[in-house]
Amino acid sequence: MSRHRILVVDDFGAMRQVIRRFLAIYGLRKVDEAEDGMSALAKLKEKPYTLIIADWKMQPMSGIELLRRVRSDERYRSIPFLMVTSDAEPDSVLAAREAGVSAYVAKPFSATTLKAKIESICGPLN
Repeated sequence: MSRHRILVVDDFGAMRQVIRRFLAIYGLRKVDEAEDGMSALAKLKEKPYTLIIADWKMQPMSGIELLRRVRSDERYRSIPFLMVTSDAEPDSVLAAREAGVSAYVAKPFSATTLKAKIESICGPLN
């Protein structure tokens, strides 16, 4: 039984399902979803999470804005935050680092890559 409870935030439902399937491969089944940053903040108030995986480009609240809100709130600031992005431009990477991202992964990615990124910030999954 996994100790992780993960919040996946992406405005594209198919991407949330892909991430959920990848997580399930590694026994991570305590996964909740949110379709944008505002919904994610509401979910954070409902239960504790050990990891947030969020897309960068969402409306009305982007992943970078969600990251900034999470890091500015002492209740959530210690939760590892994995940013999913299709934009690996140096300025974007720098902005994410300055905002306190734990790690980022560029689309497209494999289940193995996702696992490696998660383990780099959360430790072994098993």
